[in-house]
Amino acid sequence: MPRKRIILGAMSGTSADGVDVAAVEITGRGLRMKARLLGMNRRSFPSALRRMILDTRNAGRCELAELARMGERITLAYAQTALQLLDRLQLEPHEIACIAAHGQTLFHSPPLTIQWFDPALLAAKTGCDVVSDFRRADCALGGQGAPLVPFADCILFRHPRRSRVLLNIGGIANITWLPAGGDLNDIIAFDTGPGNCLSDAIAQEKLNRQFDAGGKLASQGIANEAIVDAFLRDRYFRLEYPKSTDGPAMLSAFKRAIAGRSCSTQDLLATACLCCARAIARGIGQLPGRPGEIIAAGGGTSNRAIIQMLERETGLPIRRTDELAVPVAAREAMAFALLAAATLDGIPANVPSVTGAIRPAILGSITKTS
Repeated sequence: MPRKRIILGAMSGTSADGVDVAAVEITGRGLRMKARLLGMNRRSFPSALRRMILDTRNAGRCELAELARMGERITLAYAQTALQLLDRLQLEPHEIACIAAHGQTLFHSPPLTIQWFDPALLAAKTGCDVVSDFRRADCALGGQGAPLVPFADCILFRHPRRSRVLLNIGGIANITWLPAGGDLNDIIAFDTGPGNCLSDAIAQEKLNRQFDAGGKLASQGIANEAIVDAFLRDRYFRLEYPKSTDGPAMLSAFKRAIAGRSCSTQDLLATACLCCARAIARGIGQLPGRPGEIIAAGGGTSNRAIIQMLERETGLPIRRTDELAVPVAAREAMAFALLAAATLDGIPANVPSVTGAIRPAILGSITKTS
């Protein structure tokens, strides 16, 4: 009988709104792994830390002392979130195979990438081994280092008779093509462009809110098609996959598109949502076949304006991963738990056809507690 192990997957996305930690029971090896969610915990970043992260990402620079403090604070947030979950599930650190910690993306322009936190501090604070730095091995082999979740998507969502697109709407949106009956070599995945990053930036600048909850204000606005067209003329949308992008790059493209144009805040939010939805639809249109359904996860699934626009743009039904026993909020954290299991087993988990790497690679670095 395949041995069972429990791995904590820990993820903080490009929107820098907090840490998600999922406790995942994993059996098997490689693509034969099975994953069962035991529980999850979410902890928002303190507002000062979130501001520090976003300011650094947007400016592309900070003082070295501030960078060090930021890494410490991010790590302590990871540790507190993980320890709270262990306490809730009545698990001891020695029962955990490792914590799979993605870290906080501060910069991503392959082959250069920074996912910032301190794995040694996380190991010391939790008493658990840590697997981290998942992108760098793929980047070293000429890959984009992203998306990383297709390996896990293949395990969790492939179907013998139904072609699916797995969609994640975080700060950035990305898709994974899982053709019916396919395997890892048949997967296509890439970042389509913005997810929530445009809407979040507008809400923070214009409304002093972290985000437009539920897309309520966007639903009251009218999207400006001229801005959407100008935005989608950005060079990124003309690139062939494999490709990946980052929030600051998408925000810069959006600022160029709105330069000299006047919109109400509601219209601007609606425009940002349509930029997201139409970029996703165009990405799906580049795939070698038409999927039977879109299965969505990520914070953007709660934005009804984005989802309604996406249904209209694609003409496809959109399901949430919750329907397939993977809660929307847990999908990426669960994916990193599976990636860490592959690391511990010495199994490559990048997908060269997705990232553009010259060969498969074992992802992640292991930090031991002793």
